[in-house]
Amino acid sequence: MPKDVNEIEKHRNRTIVLRKPRSTDGSAIWDLVRACKPLDENSMYCNIVQAEHFRDTCVVAEMNGDIVGWISGHMIPNEDALFVWQVAVSPRARGLGLGRKMLEHLIGRDACAEAQQLNTTITKDNEASWALFRSFAREVGGELSDKAHYKRDLHFDGQHATEHMVTITLPEEAGATSAAA
Repeated sequence: MPKDVNEIEKHRNRTIVLRKPRSTDGSAIWDLVRACKPLDENSMYCNIVQAEHFRDTCVVAEMNGDIVGWISGHMIPNEDALFVWQVAVSPRARGLGLGRKMLEHLIGRDACAEAQQLNTTITKDNEASWALFRSFAREVGGELSDKAHYKRDLHFDGQHATEHMVTITLPEEAGATSAAA
């Protein structure tokens, strides 16, 4: 019996709420990104602006009132594509499928309804990101492709690994299915 009680308590303490960010979340988002290596750190101001200006295409995940997940994204101007800039999941919320849940939640939003594809960039050695986006593509029934995009020497002056543009086609029903979930 104690094992069952512990299991129930464990799940109760891991109730996740997904929502649009607020500008007042910027500091907590900044702290989360800093704790999620190898993500590039932006300024706290950048995270505040993202949370305010792009709130319809970003998502935070809360657990017991603390921000434990973050996706920053935006619709690419003049394209039917959602660009995901960063995905951060706190170490204490890992193993719950939170990254994929946040992506599914995001594509179900009205602001992303016109997206026919999701784009992101990933370095070849970022195994966690590759696993997340492959899992997401499988879940929504989308096709995943990639090619070198922001190149080490051409774009980063040799100081950052090449970023591969990952494109996932989004079936029309993907957003509707996610919104209903």
